[in-house]
Amino acid sequence: MAPVDLSLSAIFQQATGVVQAVLIILMLCSVGCWAIILEKAVVLIGLSRQAKVLETMAAAGGLPALPTSSAAQAIVANGRQEWNDAKAGESAADRRDRIERAMRDALLEHLVTAEKRLPYLATIGSSAPFIGLFGTVWGIMHSFAAIAVANETSLAVVAPGIAEALSTTAVGLAAAIPASIAYNKIASDFSGTARRISLAIARLVRRMEGAAIL
Repeated sequence: MAPVDLSLSAIFQQATGVVQAVLIILMLCSVGCWAIILEKAVVLIGLSRQAKVLETMAAAGGLPALPTSSAAQAIVANGRQEWNDAKAGESAADRRDRIERAMRDALLEHLVTAEKRLPYLATIGSSAPFIGLFGTVWGIMHSFAAIAVANETSLAVVAPGIAEALSTTAVGLAAAIPASIAYNKIASDFSGTARRISLAIARLVRRMEGAAIL
């Protein structure tokens, strides 16, 4: 008996149109997932460096040279603007709160941009298994119909159709598992880095009265 080719390419060629469409959707989801993962990894590395810059400023009280497009530069610029914009009758505590809010606003604005497309990972992680399951159910229905037409239930007849059906679940899990793990990890890293920057902002604002660091 000739061996049955159960490779993904062979299964795709033999699959029905619906199963082929499901496989294409899942493979596109997988490619998109890894593209987002790589993009966010680069963004997180840059954001972590910006957090380090602000932590150094808060510890040393000095202002290093900052790239004009960096998150640290935007945060410091917002703080400097509020520092120079004195309000009549404003207490020192109110002034510190206003400066800190302005710097945190700059941080949040940067995070909104940095976290774009991150929810797609959660969507892929939650929906890909169900898309794959839909392909599996459709493939099994098609296989049973083919078995009934052929009036044959031998393994050689049944196996290709069942393999075609189960392949969509496997591909769905292959797309969903990395997406779910990456989403949780990246979201946690964004949250942790944002907390580091928020703490650095609070330290910077507290040091303003003792030294002109902005």
